[in-house]
Amino acid sequence: MKNHTLGSTSKGKNIYDQDDELLAVLGYNVKSGDMVDVASKIEHLEGVLNNDDGLSQYASDTNHLNPSDLNSWLESMISELNPMMGSSDQDLASVAGINGLVKGWSTLENLAGEMEVGQKGCGSGYPLGRKGVFEFVDQNETVNGWSTPEKVAGISPEMEVGGSCGGSGYPFAKRVKLSSSPDPPPSGSGSSAYPEIQNPNPNQIVIVDSQENGIRLVHTLMACAEAVEGNNMLLAENLVKQAGMLAVAQAGAMRKVATYFAEALARRIYKLSPENPQDTPAFQDFLEMHFYETCPYIKFAHFTANQAILESFVGKKKVHVIDFSMKQGMQWPALMQALALRPGGPPVFRLTGIGLPSNDGKDHLQEVGWKLAQLADTINVEFEYRGFVANSLADLEPGMFDLRDDEVVAVNSVFELHRLLGRPMAVEKVLDVVKGLNPVILTVVEQEANHNGLVFLDRFTESLHYYSTLFDSLESSGGGSGGGEGASEQDKIMSEVYLGKQICNVVACEGMDRVERHETLTQWKTRLDSAGFEAVHLGSNAFKQASMLLALFAGGDGYRVEENNGCLMLGWHTRPLITTSAWKLK
Repeated sequence: MKNHTLGSTSKGKNIYDQDDELLAVLGYNVKSGDMVDVASKIEHLEGVLNNDDGLSQYASDTNHLNPSDLNSWLESMISELNPMMGSSDQDLASVAGINGLVKGWSTLENLAGEMEVGQKGCGSGYPLGRKGVFEFVDQNETVNGWSTPEKVAGISPEMEVGGSCGGSGYPFAKRVKLSSSPDPPPSGSGSSAYPEIQNPNPNQIVIVDSQENGIRLVHTLMACAEAVEGNNMLLAENLVKQAGMLAVAQAGAMRKVATYFAEALARRIYKLSPENPQDTPAFQDFLEMHFYETCPYIKFAHFTANQAILESFVGKKKVHVIDFSMKQGMQWPALMQALALRPGGPPVFRLTGIGLPSNDGKDHLQEVGWKLAQLADTINVEFEYRGFVANSLADLEPGMFDLRDDEVVAVNSVFELHRLLGRPMAVEKVLDVVKGLNPVILTVVEQEANHNGLVFLDRFTESLHYYSTLFDSLESSGGGSGGGEGASEQDKIMSEVYLGKQICNVVACEGMDRVERHETLTQWKTRLDSAGFEAVHLGSNAFKQASMLLALFAGGDGYRVEENNGCLMLGWHTRPLITTSAWKLK
């Protein structure tokens, strides 16, 4: 079936001609087929830059911009550096700020402040070009496209994190600072690891590029996950420490998402998963509210599901919605308003909400029902509400819902079914319950990702790509109030916590504690088809209106709505992230 997509997408390209997704998050275009070549060039450039001879003139006289075409830029750097080898000896200090590939502009003073990490005076920082810490390998020595951990990092005792002055930690760039005085530092001052240098131009701007650091970070995270997969915990411990330190030197979305993944790996390695990995329902709702305000994913889920339900209720006088994900009831005011405006008058609207038990003694479901009842009274919709508390959807039975012969039923599930996949046959039982309700439509919204595989490394790789894209969209996302207003800082921070907790659950937890078991549309189609359901086409009207919804968001240019065999997907650029589908009984 033809796919309808907002914006342009790359279709029909060979996989080796497509940009690497993780590096694209950093803002650099590196073809998948060029990764081995880029790796070898970085290694060669690293060796050249570690040569102390003949680089001062290059450092002082030349500024090299860092375009997004990393491959060409590396080739240019190598070609310009090679002829300079063997020239007159120069002071190493004159190449400070060039030894590494770093993105963005910074003065030397800022560079010194940014790169000083670890114990004060102990010489720990970030050596972007340190030999023996990272080694690229041939393509045939990689696993799933990533280097084996032994090749990614050759750990030596001096690289242990948390050591005192005897261990250098991670000096990926020597600390440098400008000095107006030509006098050398006093002997014994302990500053030899961070030499003060003379700069004839105190206003000189040095180009700093975190690209190599970013590549190291991604490879280190992957190598750590591979070590965990192989139960090599000693190596995994070293790598997770490196990943945490490398993440600090990043900025923006990459820093945030890498920090959450490093924390999740550390929890898995050290078995630090909380005794109760699932937060209280109230706190989950609190975080989700902020995520709702920050970006359009939940709004898209509610809108597209409501559109399918509304169309299935055409001409019906009494309608009943059973919501598996009631929470704060944010989905239903829009549907009630649409029913109130229906030609011929609104139907009688009955709503049954399912929610988790509260731990504070309050009946939150009842509070939500009272608010919706007040709205219904205002817009003249005859309304009836009932809330059900259940520890799991698998505990439900058809007889609990007071079904009536003169009404039609719709069942709604938003980000709920995947949480059942850790319990044997739980999804199948819930779908049997839905069949017993005889609904005219079942709406399902789920993450478009496969985080439920048996192999940890595959799950980690998929989740790293998925959440890197989500965090990238979060950085550019505006608020939901329209008019291009951005989300508040608190909304964004709480949204990051919301996603970070999902990352921790996917990576650090196992068994019944791992509830974030996302699956793709293809996988859900197989499950629903086996349970006796067939897909309902959401139609072009829902596609057009969902596209209009995105126009209300600042930063909305990156969002894409795509129709896939009658289902609607919302993604960031070319990556689908969530999917809405509708189903009816065969």
